[in-house]
Amino acid sequence: MTTIIIEDEKPSARRLSRLLADLGVTVNTMLHSVEESIEWFKSNEHPDLIFLDIQLSDGLSFGIFDAVEVHSAIIFTTAYDEYALQAFKLNSIDYLLKPIDDEELEVAVKKYRNRKPAPQKMALNFEDIKRLLIDQLEREYKKRFTARVGQHLKIINSDEVECFYSENKGTYAATSDGRNYLLDTTLENLEGELQPDNFFRVSRKFYINIDHVKDIISYTNSRLQIKMKRFSEQEIIVSRERVRDFKLWLE
Repeated sequence: MTTIIIEDEKPSARRLSRLLADLGVTVNTMLHSVEESIEWFKSNEHPDLIFLDIQLSDGLSFGIFDAVEVHSAIIFTTAYDEYALQAFKLNSIDYLLKPIDDEELEVAVKKYRNRKPAPQKMALNFEDIKRLLIDQLEREYKKRFTARVGQHLKIINSDEVECFYSENKGTYAATSDGRNYLLDTTLENLEGELQPDNFFRVSRKFYINIDHVKDIISYTNSRLQIKMKRFSEQEIIVSRERVRDFKLWLE
């Protein structure tokens, strides 16, 4: 089985290659842009399987298929949530949501290995997928939150939030002025509302804002401790299973 990875973030590509090696899958080539991929497909035998990132440095990866006819099986790797993933399900495409989980990767590889013989030509509606993805790319993440303070509603700008955290079944926003506000939401609901370039869920209990990180310190059991500029009521520890993805996110 010949396999290639198309991913513009080289640390992510290397990590995926290592995870695949653990599953007995050898990655033959790693490509990092639409332009590079097009040139490669024009001059090389197409692989059996492609792990394909959606958003590359020079555009959506579907541009590859506008330029060359590819017959390979595809497993998409994407940072987009369930809304965009509806398109993949409708087109019977495997996908992995970033950061890639090793168990989910194993399931996807098994699904590929156990599939029926592939048709001679992919019957994928890329235009429908592109339309949904462009909607997703252009969507606005939440810029403001509201919290009840007595008889008043407090407006909190997302860039003022140092971290979101859960405590006693409540979800709080800790702001740069040292206040903590109870919100009418959960950390799970915040996952699709926060700008992923700025916010990362370091544990079940904490989402942090990169713009308010003061220091990152090595901690016990290969974990990391996060020091915020103002918030100090509780220790913020990057859980062990999230450390690698957290480091990739920082880059």
